[in-house]
Amino acid sequence: MTSIYLDYNASGLVRPEVQDVMARALADNGNPSAVHAAGRRARARVETARAQVADLVGADPTAVVFNSGGTEANAQGIASALAAGCERLIVSATEHPCVAEAAANAGAPVEVLPVDANGVVDLDALAQALTRPGRAVVAIHHANNESGVIQPIAEAARRVRAAGGWMHVDAIQSAGKIAVDMRTLDADTLTLSAHKLGGPQGVGALVFKEGVSGVRILHGAGQERGLRAGTENVPGIAGFGVAADCAARDLEAMQSHVAWRDAAEARVKAAGATIIGGAADRLPNTLFMAVEGWDSPQQLITLDLTGVMVSAGSACSSGKVKPSKTIGAMGLNALATGGVRASGGWSTIESDWSRFADAWIAAYDKHKARAAARVREVA
Repeated sequence: MTSIYLDYNASGLVRPEVQDVMARALADNGNPSAVHAAGRRARARVETARAQVADLVGADPTAVVFNSGGTEANAQGIASALAAGCERLIVSATEHPCVAEAAANAGAPVEVLPVDANGVVDLDALAQALTRPGRAVVAIHHANNESGVIQPIAEAARRVRAAGGWMHVDAIQSAGKIAVDMRTLDADTLTLSAHKLGGPQGVGALVFKEGVSGVRILHGAGQERGLRAGTENVPGIAGFGVAADCAARDLEAMQSHVAWRDAAEARVKAAGATIIGGAADRLPNTLFMAVEGWDSPQQLITLDLTGVMVSAGSACSSGKVKPSKTIGAMGLNALATGGVRASGGWSTIESDWSRFADAWIAAYDKHKARAAARVREVA
């Protein structure tokens, strides 16, 4: 049985072009800070990738700071805002944990920005929050990692700009799936991660708006213009660059996922699933759904046994189901432990979505039959 992979929002499969450039970088190792020939070749790989990543988001290459991934990038973005004079944080209720936790541990007051029933941030609540004392850094992700719901970043940024605040945008899920442009979004800082684009894990970037400066959170030597200490991960960065190039090239093709996703969505909805964020603008590759009374881990194990790899809208820890933060923030608490997310990418084909729908519907029918049998036994 051939497996299908529909978990690109968790981590994309590594593109062949990325594997090729990383293999060549590994075979020609050199420290990019060295002045000899191998060092210069390594430096050239880093700077080529910097330009490729910058092109993906409409930024100047000098604004791109490479790091270990989205978690570090978001932490540094928030630290830079606070160092620049921000005194408090406004963080959306559905933000990724790496942003929420960085904010909670930043040593400044945090206000949670609510979302509506579709997971879209409440702009009126943002406007009200911005009237309170103290310059604020506002952190809103461009698209939610669970539901794929796209946030009105440009509109939020206008309000933040008018109040003299700092706009921090986690674009890790949206980049490569929809157009992302620093100037259009008007972000002060924006974060990216290679492995969401079909690049390697363990490398990301923090991108600064022109004229905005940052602070380092790792101390040591002066790599990345003094903003990120540590020898650059040259093979990873080279792979990141090629992944960004490929993602930009494939943006139009990514739109084909909408029809494939929507067809699968219609089928699972008819079978009893609730579509999370279905009435909002979403990423073209993402379907987040939930049912009551059938916990996510049980669904995932059942689907995995049929060769279908997807993720949950909740996390498991020590055998306990953790409710989905996104579903809970939307007020759908009864569904919060029953979420499943399917997300396609560069290798996905139409039949993958059909097979996911077939497998989930068959599994759900069996689950309902077993539940009905248990009720009869008790009766």
